[in-house]
Amino acid sequence: MGPNCGVDDPNAVIKGIELANTLGMDAISIGVVVGFAMECYEKGLITKEQTGGLELNFGNGSAMNALIKKIALREDIGDVLAEGCKIAAEKIGGGSEKFANHIKGLEMTGYEIRGLKTAALGYAVSRRGGDHQRHGSYSHDLKGTVDRYKAEPGRGALVMNDEDLYCILDSFIICKFTRGVWQGPYEELAEVYSLVTGIPMTADQMKKTGERISNLARLLNIREGLTRADDTLPYRAMHEPIPAGVSKGSYVTQAELDLMLDAYYEARGWDNQGVPGLAKLEELGLLDYASIVEGGAA
Repeated sequence: MGPNCGVDDPNAVIKGIELANTLGMDAISIGVVVGFAMECYEKGLITKEQTGGLELNFGNGSAMNALIKKIALREDIGDVLAEGCKIAAEKIGGGSEKFANHIKGLEMTGYEIRGLKTAALGYAVSRRGGDHQRHGSYSHDLKGTVDRYKAEPGRGALVMNDEDLYCILDSFIICKFTRGVWQGPYEELAEVYSLVTGIPMTADQMKKTGERISNLARLLNIREGLTRADDTLPYRAMHEPIPAGVSKGSYVTQAELDLMLDAYYEARGWDNQGVPGLAKLEELGLLDYASIVEGGAA
C-alpha cells in the first residue's frame, strides 16, 4: 500500500492495513488491486464516476483507504475490484491485463522479480500463484549465492528444495523464519517429529514427505485444469525492463523462463509439461491419483 500505490504517508498505509484486517481482506492483495485501479484511473480506463467520486491518482492515501472500503462493500468500481486484479482486468479491458500483477490469479507480493531470477522461477511454479510463502527462493538471489540477474538450469533444483522444505515447516505449523535454524535441516526435523509423536522418522523419510506434498499439490492443480502455460509471470515482469537503479534493464524473457521451467520439471521428475509420471507417483505412494495424469509422463 506504500510504494505500490505511491503513498508515502505511513499513517495512511497503517490505516489501510487496519481496514484490510478489520474487513477480512488480505492486505498484500488489496495493495496490488488498489495500485492496479490507480493505474487504470490514470490511463482513463476507470472514470471518476465509476469510483464514486474518488480521485484515484497514485499517492492519494485517503482515496486508497476509501477504495478499500468500497471493495469490501462491493460499492461502485469496488464491486469489480473485489474479484481481484485478474478478473477485474478481464472486465475492464483496454489492455489493463498488462499491468494486472498476478500469477494464477493471486496478486504478487513485494518482491521485484525482474531482478531476482531464482525468485521469479519460484513464483512462476508456485501452486498458489504470486505467493512468497511457497518457496522463499528469493533468499538465494538476495544473499548473492547465485547471480540474481542470470537464468540458469540449476535454479530448478534450488526452488524444488525450498518448496519441499516449506511443505514440512507448514505441516509442523512452525514459522518459516526458523528455516535457517534447523541443521541439516531434515535430520533435526525428523528427530523433533519422532520425539513429539513417538513415531520413528528418518531424514530421508522426512525429505520424501516434503516432496510428496509438493507433488500432491501439483496433481490438485492439474485436476483443476492448470498447465505449463499457468507457470508464468505477470506481463510487466516479462516485457518491461526495470527502468532505473542497480537492476536497471533487468527482466525475465520467455526464453529464460522456459529454460528454468524445463530444469525445474526435470529436477522434479516430471515431463516437459510439468506433469508427474506414473513412476514418480509410485515412488511417492500417490498411485491413487494416477487417473489425473494418465496419458502423461511414463
